Amino acid sequence: TLNRPKALNALSSALFEDLNDALRKLDKDKDIGAMVITGSEKAFAAGADIKEMKDLTFSKAYTEDFIEAWSLQTSLIKKPIICAVNGHALGGGCELAMMADIIYCSTSARFGQPEIKLGTIPGAGGSQRLTKAIGKAKAMELVLTGKTFTGKEAVEWGLAARVFEAAQECVDGAVDTAATISSYSRVAVKAAKEVVNKSQELGIREGVEYERRVFHGLFGSQDQKIGMTAFAEKKKPEWSQS
Repeated sequence: TLNRPKALNALSSALFEDLNDALRKLDKDKDIGAMVITGSEKAFAAGADIKEMKDLTFSKAYTEDFIEAWSLQTSLIKKPIICAVNGHALGGGCELAMMADIIYCSTSARFGQPEIKLGTIPGAGGSQRLTKAIGKAKAMELVLTGKTFTGKEAVEWGLAARVFEAAQECVDGAVDTAATISSYSRVAVKAAKEVVNKSQELGIREGVEYERRVFHGLFGSQDQKIGMTAFAEKKKPEWSQS
C-alpha cells in the first residue's frame, strides 16, 4: 500500500526504492503467487513529487537516468501484479498503474497524464503504455490536453479490467483475483504472463509461434501432468510448483 497521505501518495525516488525492494522480495517468496498495489480511497498516487524534480538540469537527469528505476523494476517482476486504483492516479500514478498486469478501479478513480500543464511530458512510460492500451487518437488527446478520465472510461477503453462502485470493493476484488491466480500452478501462471506480455512486442505470427513454443515447453512440467490427470479423474489438482 502506497502511504504518503499528506502528499496524496506523490511518487518519489525514495518511495520507488521501497516499492521496488518490496516487489523483488515478494517475487522471490515461494509462498506468494501474485501481488496487489493500492493507495488510499482519495488517491492511488496523485503524480510525481514535483519538489524532487523541479530544479533538475538536463545533464543531471540524463546522466543519472532519472526515473528509469520507476518503470524498470516492474517489467522484471515475474509474478502477476494487480493495481487497485481509487481516487487520483495522475502522471506518475497513472504510469505506475499501467505498469501492472491488471488494473482494477472504482468509480472514484481519475486517471490522466497532465504533465503538459507543467511544461513537460510523461517520462515513465505514460505515452507508450497509454497508446498501446487505448489507441493513438485517445492517447494523443489526453497527453496533449492533460485531461483526466474516469474509472468507467478506463474499463470501456480497455485500460482497466473491472470497475467497482466502492473503494473497498475494488481492493477486495483485486485481492480475490490475486488469491485465484495464486491457487494455480506457479509454472503455468509465469508462462501465461510471459506470453500475454510478449503480444505487446511481437506481430501476430511471431507471437503465436512464441506462444506455441512456451505451450510445448509446459509439457515438460510436473504441473501439466498433475493438472490434466486431475481433470480427467475429476479431482482437484495439487500443484507441485514444478
